[in-house]
Amino acid sequence: MRNSFLTSFVAAVLGSALTFGAIWMTQSKDQQTLQVQYQNNTPAVGAVYTLDEDGDAVPLDFTAVAERVTPAVVHITSSSTRQSAPTASNPFEELFGPDFQFEDRQQKRRPQVGTGSGVLISQDGYIVTNNHVIEKADDIEVVLSDNRSYKASVIGTDPSTDLALLKIEETGLAFLPFVDSDKVKVGEWVMAVGNPFNLNSTVTAGIVSAKGRNINILREQSAIESFIQTDAAINPGNSGGALVNLNGGLIGINTAIASPTGAYAGYGFAVPAKLVSKVIEDLMTYGIVQRGYIGVMIRPVDGNLVREKGLEVNQGVYVDSVLATGAAAGAGIEEGDVILEVDGLTVNTPSELQEKVGRRRPGDEVNVKLNRFGEEKSFDMVLNNRDGNTQIVQKMSNSVLESLGASFREVGKNTAAKLDIEGGAQLESLSRGKLSQYTDIREGFIVTHLDGERVDDVEDLLDKLEDKEGNVMLEGIYPNGLKRFYAFGM
Repeated sequence: MRNSFLTSFVAAVLGSALTFGAIWMTQSKDQQTLQVQYQNNTPAVGAVYTLDEDGDAVPLDFTAVAERVTPAVVHITSSSTRQSAPTASNPFEELFGPDFQFEDRQQKRRPQVGTGSGVLISQDGYIVTNNHVIEKADDIEVVLSDNRSYKASVIGTDPSTDLALLKIEETGLAFLPFVDSDKVKVGEWVMAVGNPFNLNSTVTAGIVSAKGRNINILREQSAIESFIQTDAAINPGNSGGALVNLNGGLIGINTAIASPTGAYAGYGFAVPAKLVSKVIEDLMTYGIVQRGYIGVMIRPVDGNLVREKGLEVNQGVYVDSVLATGAAAGAGIEEGDVILEVDGLTVNTPSELQEKVGRRRPGDEVNVKLNRFGEEKSFDMVLNNRDGNTQIVQKMSNSVLESLGASFREVGKNTAAKLDIEGGAQLESLSRGKLSQYTDIREGFIVTHLDGERVDDVEDLLDKLEDKEGNVMLEGIYPNGLKRFYAFGM
């Protein structure tokens, strides 16, 4: 009897507990559901925010800057009628006499048209673009965003930075102001504006992915590559266009892409605005870019070099050797030093050092901070030009040079000794002319002979070309020891 009662009591208690437990779980579940539903009803955020220069949150909006920038970016069409170099002599002359005429198919003229972009930098029609956009062009047409069209003239070019300055005859034009590209930060929002695939006034957005990038795309002697890298979409036709910040300031000139296909694959590269402004100022003032040199051979600091040399720092630019007559040697910089800063600006790669120094002219004084066996030191040095002195380089003015589309400089004694030559005239820069139109000659080539006669210096070369008619054969050597011949007609 007692056992039956206890059994019934326990069953009743367990049943009640299960009943109350089920009710509680149902109510708890209902309450959780209500909470989720309440959270889902929270209004969605309507804009993405970023921080301005004062650190205040502002809406991220590209429309205003696109409207402001687009009128200052132009479409450039460059056309040329290229002709391959003529043969040095008529191969049938010995058999049929000097009056025999034949068709040299290599000399047929082939029209070529290229397109790109440019950026107006003044209200009176000065335009900066890439040198490769207008290189070897016979005719350059500029079309504004409102479809007005103009013929452009070339003020100057600098293949070592792939920049060129053009001019159209107009006033009251929209233009972009330069900003300090040294202050641009990785992760900062930017916009690329240009004319990819002939699609006029195209705007893309992204961020700054890296700075001081060297991709070894410029093959010119003393080339400077310290690009701003961005993931804003850049394609063929964007070359020479604008890379701007969200205030519409010009932070770079879009120049190249990294791509296995030739189209956008994730990264584009722009020449920093500070370097652009210096090159443009030189072209307008001197007609040729003034470049300062410190006279050292350098390489980047990495883990292997740190272990090999026992360095006390993990970043910077290692001085491999010092030219005896260079600015660095005169200032006291030695082999084994690690350069850390130039004028207070950090340099972690050779490309950054080259860009910082390349923004200065011969005769300018710079301060270099370095690490020497664990001790930091500071040196002031006066930069030299390529010839080893502090003089401003003068642009040559000569009818022969204008015809050739070239400028030359004297060959230094060290270079002549290294190449085992007695002298010559070294090609300093190329513009539109016979050399670029009819040959594939490159900057740095040293002319040692003209039609078999020795060339002693620049003046000697010009004298020999002054009254020259017909075919010309240049013989010479590149600084790397490669010997070449180039033929063209005067």
